[in-house]
Amino acid sequence: MRVSQSVRMSLSSLIVFSVGLSWQAMWSSLAAQEANLIEVGKRMEKRVFRRANGFELPYRLLIPAGYSADKKWPIIVFFHGIGERGTDNEAQLKHPQFIRLAIDEKDPCFLVAPQCPPTSTWTELRPNFRQGFRQAAPATEPMLAVIELLEALAKEFSIDPDRWYATGLSMGGFATFDLLIRKPEWFAAGVPLCGGMPEDEAPKIAHIPLWIFHGAEDKAVPVELSRRAVKALQAAGAKAVKYTEYPDVGHDVWRRAYLEPELRDWLLAQRRQPR
Repeated sequence: MRVSQSVRMSLSSLIVFSVGLSWQAMWSSLAAQEANLIEVGKRMEKRVFRRANGFELPYRLLIPAGYSADKKWPIIVFFHGIGERGTDNEAQLKHPQFIRLAIDEKDPCFLVAPQCPPTSTWTELRPNFRQGFRQAAPATEPMLAVIELLEALAKEFSIDPDRWYATGLSMGGFATFDLLIRKPEWFAAGVPLCGGMPEDEAPKIAHIPLWIFHGAEDKAVPVELSRRAVKALQAAGAKAVKYTEYPDVGHDVWRRAYLEPELRDWLLAQRRQPR
């Protein structure tokens, strides 16, 4: 049977219209989820951690509903990107999608979101970092503060030592790798978004399950950095590395990644492994 040109055009228009509707529905759903997460973020406690040398690190803390010291609770640390640095203890919640990882009636988590000062970074990156880098630089003051903050929270609350998780986006994606490399014995899993890692350090974290995300159209942090990280980890013997690359996404990969249906269950199922 021959299909007329007008029918073919009608079918084509219907397909385009249907695809448009599906994308509209998806983004509408994402927007609704983000709005709910913003409200949760507003309820996170505002705190400031002070190092012995006087350095101050603002952070937000979500304490699980129904918290009791009678049981052990998982904890997630989130690292924001370079655009959210400051001292207001607000900007690190600008992209609220990460909050979803801590919200679940059956298995709620502690969630800590520190804020990097405006004149510093979570990690030291050379100007040519976009071409890849091999070795970790000395820890920055904000990263040292995060390490001490996590130790302090473990003393203040009943935290499960086998269920510590790290995640972050952009500058925070680099920070996620950096923290895991500095404290590989602490963490059960990590979720770095649109970041990169010093490839020679891969053997230190090859035992840690990772789910790495990047957008193929990222113009700020080249997708090649995540691809290289995956290759370095696999070469170091890593058996639990997942990698998701979105072909149609730029730098704001967090809007898709943190709302992936399987991500939270995967993350919270991980337990700290011996090296």
